[in-house]
Amino acid sequence: MLHIINFAHGSILMLALYAGFFLFTLGGVDPYLAVLILAPAFFAGGYLLQRYVIAPVSFGKDTNVLLVTLGLSIIIDNLALYLWTSNTRTIDVGYAQVFVDVGVTAVALPKLIALGAAVLIGILFWLLMTRTDAGKAIRAVSKERQGARIVGINVEHIFALSFGLGSAVVAIAACLLLPTFYVTPQVGNAFVLIAFTTVVLGGMGSFIGALVGGMVLGIVEAYSGLLLGESLGQIGIFVIFILVLLFRPTGLFGQRA
Repeated sequence: MLHIINFAHGSILMLALYAGFFLFTLGGVDPYLAVLILAPAFFAGGYLLQRYVIAPVSFGKDTNVLLVTLGLSIIIDNLALYLWTSNTRTIDVGYAQVFVDVGVTAVALPKLIALGAAVLIGILFWLLMTRTDAGKAIRAVSKERQGARIVGINVEHIFALSFGLGSAVVAIAACLLLPTFYVTPQVGNAFVLIAFTTVVLGGMGSFIGALVGGMVLGIVEAYSGLLLGESLGQIGIFVIFILVLLFRPTGLFGQRA
């Protein structure tokens, strides 16, 4: 909503994956139950990170935010590499091997759960933006920062709140990924470009657009991998990204600023 390009997004996902992994291996907490712990924890961490690290250093300039989050990403990734080495880690849960027949194919149960959760989160955020005072404040700040400040909106709080919500959703995504995915210090890098392309395709500020864009890119990546090989599966994403920038830079559901 606030047009913040956060290059630390993948690194935060990586931290959430490690947090879910250690909760499972050390505490026996199922990844789906870990949502109740990690979502609030990462919301608080994201809020504090933006309010007391990113905002003071960036001086309110978008280009500075980009550089600061890129620097944070490098620091976080290398710290994780130092603490946990580059070994690939996974968890073993029984339902990861459960497949559901959806007519044309069989789909792993955790992936269906992730799909349902993504749809639900997209709808909830749309409701948040359109039906609540917090959502109206976020939209006001995204449209006119100084005007929002004049009418009494705490702009710094709204920026931190938005960053915290983004971090909380990343934590939820990590819990949904963990049953069928792996964890390494570099795992977040693969998601940064996909996430950015999803937002651009759907339209900046549109949660429904992000949901639709994510589904489109998922299908394109799957078919590209099928036709060109798994290692070249992301070529389709790059092609879509370039085409969107050329012919519809506002995205599918975005509006001109």
